[in-house]
Amino acid sequence: MAASNHQTSKQGSGHRHPPELRERAVRMVQETINQTGERHGVVTRIAVQLGLGSETLRHWVKQAEIDGGQRPGKTTEERQRISELEREVRELRRANEILKAAASFFARELDPRLPK
Repeated sequence: MAASNHQTSKQGSGHRHPPELRERAVRMVQETINQTGERHGVVTRIAVQLGLGSETLRHWVKQAEIDGGQRPGKTTEERQRISELEREVRELRRANEILKAAASFFARELDPRLPK
């Protein structure tokens, strides 16, 4: 059985749908808002048309506005960089714990006064 590319964790958002669908849906919302001047109900209406969850589309539109500088917040690139740095910190902390344990082990082996 082939492995699935779907993400099952919280980071699954955006990975379950093709990027083209995401871009098209966001563009449709923005164009509709620009044409009608109305924001109320637009996201829900387009989400239903495209078979998406309204909160998923609302999040995509909000993130697109942040990325476009129309709304304050962390851009997609900043979020990715933060995730990378957090992953690196976890790895370094784990390596540090291993090194501490090894140093303690070798110190006990070399120093006859310390308990083994």
